[in-house]
Amino acid sequence: MTDRYGEGQSLGTEEDFLSSDDEQFASFFPNGARLERIATGFIWAEGPVWINETHELRFSDIPNNRMMSWSQDKGLQVFRQPSQRTNGNTLDRTGAMISCEHGGRCVSRTGKDGSYEVLATHWKGKRLNSPNDVVVKSDGSIWFTDPPYGIISDHEGIRAPSEIGSNQVYRIDPETHLVEVVADDFDRPNGLAFSPNETVLYIADSGRARGHGFGFDDARPHNVRALEVIDGRKLGNSRVVAEIDMVPDGLRVDTEGLLWISAEDGVHCYTPDGKRLGQVLVPEVVANLTFGGPEKSRLFIAATSSIYALETTRRGVQTP
Repeated sequence: MTDRYGEGQSLGTEEDFLSSDDEQFASFFPNGARLERIATGFIWAEGPVWINETHELRFSDIPNNRMMSWSQDKGLQVFRQPSQRTNGNTLDRTGAMISCEHGGRCVSRTGKDGSYEVLATHWKGKRLNSPNDVVVKSDGSIWFTDPPYGIISDHEGIRAPSEIGSNQVYRIDPETHLVEVVADDFDRPNGLAFSPNETVLYIADSGRARGHGFGFDDARPHNVRALEVIDGRKLGNSRVVAEIDMVPDGLRVDTEGLLWISAEDGVHCYTPDGKRLGQVLVPEVVANLTFGGPEKSRLFIAATSSIYALETTRRGVQTP
C-alpha cells in the first residue's frame, strides 16, 4: 500500500482522506488541504513531537533503534542512534524532550543543550515494564503509561518478565522526583493527553492489541477514558469517551478541547462528551500524532513506515 505514494507527494483530494460524521468536520481543514507523505523508510514510526525552536519534528523508529528528525529546510536526519528503542516523546516547560524508552525501560530527559539524564526506572524497587507515552503538566509533573509492549518480544524492546506484574499509569513529582501510581485499572494504558484546562486526563487503553505478532483479543479493552484530575496530582472519576474497534493508540487535544485519536485505520476526532465528528483516513496503520508548525496547526501523523502531514484550522495543545 505504501508504495503507491512517493515521499513529498499529496495523497488525493479531501474526499479521499476525510470521512465525516458531522458536517463541521470538513471545516477543520482549509480549502485545498492534502494529506502528504513527507518522509518514509521506517519500520514502526512513533512518538512525534514538534520542536518549535528549531522548526523540526522528532519521532521514534522503534525497531530500528533510532530517533529521527525532519524539517522543511533540512529534510530527514538521524537525531539519535542507538535510541534505546524510544517510543513516546513530549516537551517539558523548559523545552527539554521527555522520552519513554522501551529498551532502557525508563523515562529520560534530553536538554536543549544535548544533555541526557534518566528520570525514572523503578517503582517501589521494581523495574518499570516499558514506558510508552508521556505528557508534562503545567506544574512540571510528568505523567506516563507503562504497558508491556517493549518486554513481550524483541521487536520493540528487549524480551523480559514484568517485575511489577501489572500495567499502570504513573506521575513523577517535580519536587521530590517520586514515582507514584495514579491509575492501576487499565489493561494496557497507552497514549495520554490533558484537556486544555488540565482538569481531565484522557488515556487510551489498547488492551485488544496483544503486541507485534500476537494478534488481537476482542474481549479486551479498546477505548479512551476521561479521568478527573484531583488537586493536580491524583485521578478520580472515570468515563469512557470513545470505543474504537481498530484500537486507540496516541492522543492529542486541540485548544477547543477536541480529541484527536490515532488508531489502526486513521485518526479519529471526538468531542469531550464522546461524539465522533469524523476521521482522517491514512493508507498505513497509524501509531501516533502531534500538532506542529509555527501555529501548531499542522497535524503530523506517524504511521508504520511513514510520516504524514495535513494542514488544519485547529491548534494543538502542546508544551512549552
